[in-house]
Amino acid sequence: MDKTKEIEQSLIKKYRKTIWRKFVKGVQTYDLIQPGDRIAVCISGGKDSMLLAKLMQELKRHGKFDFGLVFLSMDPGYNEKNRKKIEENANILGIPVQFFDSDIFKVVTNIEKSPCYLCARMRRGFLYAKAKELGCNKIALGHHFDDVVETILMGMFYGSQVQTMMPKLHSTNFEGMELIRPMYLIEEKDIIHWCQYNQLTFIQCACRFTEEMEELGQVEHTSKREEMKNLLKYLETMNPNVKKNVFKSVENVNLATLIAYNDDHGKHHFLDHYDEEK
Repeated sequence: MDKTKEIEQSLIKKYRKTIWRKFVKGVQTYDLIQPGDRIAVCISGGKDSMLLAKLMQELKRHGKFDFGLVFLSMDPGYNEKNRKKIEENANILGIPVQFFDSDIFKVVTNIEKSPCYLCARMRRGFLYAKAKELGCNKIALGHHFDDVVETILMGMFYGSQVQTMMPKLHSTNFEGMELIRPMYLIEEKDIIHWCQYNQLTFIQCACRFTEEMEELGQVEHTSKREEMKNLLKYLETMNPNVKKNVFKSVENVNLATLIAYNDDHGKHHFLDHYDEEK
């Protein structure tokens, strides 16, 4: 049996409970894919997006209805080593990746304030535009369960707000386009275990800013998300369900117990109708 087939079987058999079923559950629970969709699976080259590509490929192969897939990888200025690694992994996984180039890394290199935020925004814009050009109506990103939980905490600790990373979103800048996150319910530890079991290695964040920080040994101190990961690891030593509880908290919001909240009609304060409840 060749390497690609072994990897495919590992998803359906060994990781059926921890990865495959959670993937299918996320797609079904949040109604992410409909018949006739043409979806651009966005591949950065990291473990998450590569696993997403394989899962989407398997779903199309074994699913109950037909939809189209394009495996899209934007090269924002990777060095030769990282570009080659993505190509090699795509070949191992049997993913027919389409590459297109941009100059994002060059643009954000000299940005001192929030270069990662700007890079992510620009990447998404390029991906939306290319996907639409290729006739797609959706782009799929490889965010997972831990990303969602960390985003909730980052919003609270650094943004003074309660919000979450949604499983799907309508694009505000590209009419008719939608973003979906099919790995929404898959935990990162299981993704890592799948990589190790199949002896797969993938690129990390490959931008010039990160490379410079690695040379200085400062990567661990540049990311608020890394802070949230470390905090959650500590909290799990006391409560192994802490991540699940944080995730569930944004599904169990009781507006009657909030000081204030925002919606499409503006901001609402509990005092607005407090005396009417007498």
